[in-house]
Amino acid sequence: QVQLVESGGGLVQAGGSLRLSCSASGSTRSISASGWYRQAPGKQRDLVATINRGGTTTYADSVKGRFTISRDNAKNTVYLQMNSLKPEDTAVYYCNAVAWFDQYWGQGTQVTVSS
Repeated sequence: QVQLVESGGGLVQAGGSLRLSCSASGSTRSISASGWYRQAPGKQRDLVATINRGGTTTYADSVKGRFTISRDNAKNTVYLQMNSLKPEDTAVYYCNAVAWFDQYWGQGTQVTVSS
């Protein structure tokens, strides 16, 4: 089992920055990949960025060049640095971890970008 706790969301003006953190506990050594997803009201949950055990990252086209996913293995924490935020980035952001054939989710953190 893996437990995930997100933090770092909040309200920011367009053009601003936020850094989200996702702290993992439990069977963290079994995690093969981590990622961030987001869900806006009335919309499906979409992939934002992923990072695997080898450090390879992927990004949604809508955030490329603005968001950076990274991790600190010693702290079992994954980060999402979000720069040049836009109102359309407003959503609940969820941390995700894949361990063996299971997926784990955090509780979500709200990010609101005002215009």
